[in-house]
Amino acid sequence: MPPSPAGMTPGFARRRAAHLRLGARGERLAAGLLRRLGLEILARNYRAPDGEVDLVARADAVLCFVEVKTRHRRRHARPADAVGLEKRRRIIRAARRYRRELGWPAVIYRYDIVEVVLNGRRLREVRYWPAAFNEADTDAADRLPHFDPDDDALE
Repeated sequence: MPPSPAGMTPGFARRRAAHLRLGARGERLAAGLLRRLGLEILARNYRAPDGEVDLVARADAVLCFVEVKTRHRRRHARPADAVGLEKRRRIIRAARRYRRELGWPAVIYRYDIVEVVLNGRRLREVRYWPAAFNEADTDAADRLPHFDPDDDALE
């Protein structure tokens, strides 16, 4: 690829920057929604070596680890559907690191998702899914059903 003229950004860099701007806007909108619902925002974009949490909030005595999914126009699937098993695992690992840094406080915590759907610059839809997933669901996906080779029902 030939070098770009001074002051020009290659196309892929502009797209990446637009993607980051979209995510940042969604996180600002989500934080505003959570504040209106009475939650206190404690941290934004908490990063750990093996994961990230978009927003950490407090709802009364509950610590909330919030994943924000922002999309332009909802097409076939909900934005929350993009929070698959591996993404959940990374969020959980980062949340554990956050709790460890706090000294493992004896508090209730949960994993929430906020969906933000934009239509151009306009907000089309925002949905809050408190307790959208939990560690038990993620751990269960790691376990295979018990297999007994001596089971007569398998023949």
